[in-house]
Amino acid sequence: MAETANTAGASKAANEAQEAMKKQIAELRREITKINRTLSDRAEEAQGWYDSAAERASRAARQLRSQAHTVTETVQQNPGTISSAMMLGGVLGVLLGIVIAKSSEPERRWF
Repeated sequence: MAETANTAGASKAANEAQEAMKKQIAELRREITKINRTLSDRAEEAQGWYDSAAERASRAARQLRSQAHTVTETVQQNPGTISSAMMLGGVLGVLLGIVIAKSSEPERRWF
């Protein structure tokens, strides 16, 4: 009789453990469902952001292409003016470099 009581107690404990496991599995399934929904929402947000960024990049590339075309046309129509401006910019750059070099080093005497 003690054996049947032990068997019944073990069976009851096994059933309780099984029920507890079922509850935990159900809880985990609910959590996974919530996580999947959250990931889906985030993926939609990321897709929207990506589409928006791609559109802005495309517009910027078109604008740069248009400006580069305008500059190219200007250079082709006015080669003398552009070369003069480049020479003037080069001379000013050299002069600025000399001034900076002279002001940053102490005067050296070689005698």
